[in-house]
Amino acid sequence: MGNYSEGHICQCLSRLANARRNVVVTISGDRQKTGEQFVEEVLCLARGLLELGVGAGDIVAISAFNSDLYLEWLLAIAFVGAIAAPLNYRWSPEEARLAMLVVRPVMLVTDESCHSWFSNLQHNDVPSIRWHVSLNSRTSDVMKIGNVLTTETLKRCSASSAPIDYCWAPEGAVIICFTSGTTGRPKGVTLNHAALIIQSLAKIAIVGYGEDDVYLHTAPICHVGGLSSAMAMLMVGGCHVIIPKFEPKSALVAIELYSVTSLITVPAIMADIISLIRKKETWKGKETVNKILNGGGGLSMELILDATLFFPRAKLISAYGMTETCSSLTFITLFDPIRETLGLHLKTVADTRSTSVHQSQGVCVGKPAPHVELKICTEDSAPVGRILTRGLHVMLSYWGQISAKTSDSSNERWLDTGDVGSIDEYGNLWLIGRKKGQIKSGGENIYPEEVEAVLIQHPGVIGVVIVGIPDARLTEMAIACIQLKENWLWSDTSFKHIDDNTKGLLLSGEILQCYCREKNITAYVHK
Repeated sequence: MGNYSEGHICQCLSRLANARRNVVVTISGDRQKTGEQFVEEVLCLARGLLELGVGAGDIVAISAFNSDLYLEWLLAIAFVGAIAAPLNYRWSPEEARLAMLVVRPVMLVTDESCHSWFSNLQHNDVPSIRWHVSLNSRTSDVMKIGNVLTTETLKRCSASSAPIDYCWAPEGAVIICFTSGTTGRPKGVTLNHAALIIQSLAKIAIVGYGEDDVYLHTAPICHVGGLSSAMAMLMVGGCHVIIPKFEPKSALVAIELYSVTSLITVPAIMADIISLIRKKETWKGKETVNKILNGGGGLSMELILDATLFFPRAKLISAYGMTETCSSLTFITLFDPIRETLGLHLKTVADTRSTSVHQSQGVCVGKPAPHVELKICTEDSAPVGRILTRGLHVMLSYWGQISAKTSDSSNERWLDTGDVGSIDEYGNLWLIGRKKGQIKSGGENIYPEEVEAVLIQHPGVIGVVIVGIPDARLTEMAIACIQLKENWLWSDTSFKHIDDNTKGLLLSGEILQCYCREKNITAYVHK
């Protein structure tokens, strides 16, 4: 079965087997594999799957910590034309069961990470499962679904070393990434080879990944951000340093031990890393890390400043995207040590609309990646509207639903991101917030993210969430839940009655309302 008009993610194996033949490309625990060894492991596993009877269109669910074996499984599944469905090991038993009932896998691959839900899973809970595989060579008494195999058993399953070629699943589907829908039930986002390849090439072009990179896996491979960056690194033939899951201490040890050059973060990961670095007497990572890609929410000005302080050689980029678009839609460079000094950068971010991170009109998330089309769908000549996108990066569909790419109408081929924003004269996308998160107060539309982006800039605020609560007069009232920075105090006393000596580290609702007005935010927040 072939579809040579479309790329295949296993085409990366050719580069690994030849150009990176004797170069270490994976470091996972005490295992190190060269390009040649890694490719041979993938092919052995693919042969084992074929021998067992797993083929084109079959679903293989995986729930495991990050490892080199996880990467091998993803590529081997794709090689035989099957579809990988990574599950989140943090899920509850019911979430895992519901996800598998949606995609009906023929095989479930697990390790010790998912003991919390796997131990409660019975054979008839997911009747489609024919085989269960232990990712590691160790077996466990909780493994009780179907025929229990191991990765090593499958690799030895076929004595043949005859050449095999990769196959495609229907529509070129290769990965089903889960995301929660409005009902909270897991929804399977079906991505094809082209989406992963386009996303990888965008990251290579914009972030600058190359074969000399030593990439630290800080994000779970079951998330589209971690998966797409891993795929980009496989394509260029860089070295993967893999820790089972993110922990600040193990991440910093890995950075220093293996001279890591690149990693991805979300704001929480960045904050945890910086907090631990502050406690170290010496920090070698500032000499080697030269690329940091942030996703999952914008970085505060304080985190940007800290990142450029502790990673002075790193190009710091932030991305905006979603699972349905195979990760990143837009990118913005927050700091480039080659082109600008630290002081100039921060002044630019703070003062210039074209590169500003936080403004009253939303958050600037940068320009679209190559091959990504964006447009704003407005109503009644409004300055902002729904953010739509189309291109090869867009999902095929939610698993089991009509494909998003098969409509005859060109308008329907645009995917509605569910976000609201605008595009400025420089081509930058400004993100206002989620359409469904909108608060209606006194006839005004309030986007929580818009207010949060301003409040988080206050020097006394380390965290903020805006929520709407019912109100008889206004329909809804916007409430700010504020987390204060250390040494700051909250007072319900009127600002006018606060002693001048204590105003410096004191916050109140009145003070924050004044701050919002100074930043040109209407007085939406009532508490």
